[in-house]
Amino acid sequence: MATNQMRREAAKRKLASQQERRAEQAKRRKQIAVITSAVVVVVVVVGVVLLSTLGGSSSDTTSAAADTTAPAAAGTAPEQIPTEITPVPARPTALPASVSCEYPADGQAAKPAQAPPAADVSTQGTAGVTLQTNTGAIPMTLDRALAPCTVNSFVSLAQQGYFDDTSCHRLTTSPGLQVLQCGDPTGSGSGGPGYSFADETFPELTYGRGLLAMANAGPDTNGSQFFMIYGDAQLPADYTVFGSISPEGLQVVDEIARVGHDGSLDPSPGGGKPAQPVTIESATVS
Repeated sequence: MATNQMRREAAKRKLASQQERRAEQAKRRKQIAVITSAVVVVVVVVGVVLLSTLGGSSSDTTSAAADTTAPAAAGTAPEQIPTEITPVPARPTALPASVSCEYPADGQAAKPAQAPPAADVSTQGTAGVTLQTNTGAIPMTLDRALAPCTVNSFVSLAQQGYFDDTSCHRLTTSPGLQVLQCGDPTGSGSGGPGYSFADETFPELTYGRGLLAMANAGPDTNGSQFFMIYGDAQLPADYTVFGSISPEGLQVVDEIARVGHDGSLDPSPGGGKPAQPVTIESATVS
């Protein structure tokens, strides 16, 4: 028969076992919390870097200089490309019939270019621009009511031949950001026309398949780089949307995307040069 002493010893052992088990559970919960926090921090940092460097910077030059003939690395082609085309957004408040723009000098031009006239810039109607590339024609419609100063600059650069014989230097294929970026004659991601202009954005802006937007390196740093959205684009309203891509043009971009990229810009800012090199042979305004 168990004595009181024996029962006390058994109770002590049970209590010690329970305390040890609780301590181990608390330790595991702490480890899980630390790991989860670390994952969240990494995701947030990657997202911030991805968005803040979309317009390119001098730090992109080295990583973007990889061999453009390199085959697509595993996993660089998009797993899925959405088929639904996103409607062109509209401003919540219409602009007056004409506006004044500013195009201050900003660094050295990657290719000779003049800033466009800045006074009495129309906000009416659209302009057609076709990018004739080595992979096919990409017709686009630019919307003056949406971004008059941007359209004014883009049309001027196209008419000056600024985009002719230039490469599209960045392709991204990850879920959440599927774009083809062009407009830098240096092909490094850091070149511009020698001037800049302000963002033409508003809080309601959203992005998606078929839209055309300006790349930038921060607020009001627009120049010549732009990106064509062929799929998802989960971006903040920091990038000026100034037009749309035709369905036929999207088919061309889709084929480029399906070949993938060379990974030269991974992990930051993401993506790389198209594995199938893309050259804008000419940009024609209609």
